[in-house]
Amino acid sequence: MFDSDIQNPTPSDALLSSDEEEERGGLWSALGRFLRETFYTLFLTAALYIALNAVTARIRVEGYSMVPTLRGGEFILVNRLAYRFGRLPQRGDIIVFRPENNGLGDYIKRVVGLPGDEILVQNGTVFVNNQPLYEPYVLEKPFYSGYWKVPEGHIFVLGDNRNHSTDSHILGPIPLERVIGQAVLVYWPPSRVRWLLPRAPEAPRLGTAHAQPSSTP
Repeated sequence: MFDSDIQNPTPSDALLSSDEEEERGGLWSALGRFLRETFYTLFLTAALYIALNAVTARIRVEGYSMVPTLRGGEFILVNRLAYRFGRLPQRGDIIVFRPENNGLGDYIKRVVGLPGDEILVQNGTVFVNNQPLYEPYVLEKPFYSGYWKVPEGHIFVLGDNRNHSTDSHILGPIPLERVIGQAVLVYWPPSRVRWLLPRAPEAPRLGTAHAQPSSTP
């Protein structure tokens, strides 16, 4: 005899159990897809961040050594690859470098002299290889004077605010290996967004009076 309380499952009960299993399987499948997509998104974000840091740097301008070209509080995009693969900085480039034995951070200045150049500052004029530079971007003429010979593997840099800048007239020529890259873009604040196009120093046009270099100090 059979116990009257024991009943065989009806077809509808079996169908319900099958539906629950399918629902559970669908939930696990959706969760798996979500986890995979989240992992891929995080992986791609990390890869892009690493790649971006490998080719660019972002710095904040502090102080006023590059006034009027740059102002304190502006954020600059720096191209780390600008001087790789044998390319050297050019006169007029705005570069970022890390001074030796200096814990104050990176410096941003303008390239004036290249390896082998002779730099003379005299009577408010900068001369490169006995040629006076035409520099409409500087705030004022330098009050100091001096002579420097740029060694191989070095560059000579000055701030556009010549009399309030810790640059090569104090630090001396900068080793190329300490150059981080070329400043190419002001990206913040939005009202000041602009490209930093190189403005190579040029000899003055005829009819413009400049001091002439005396004998080399």
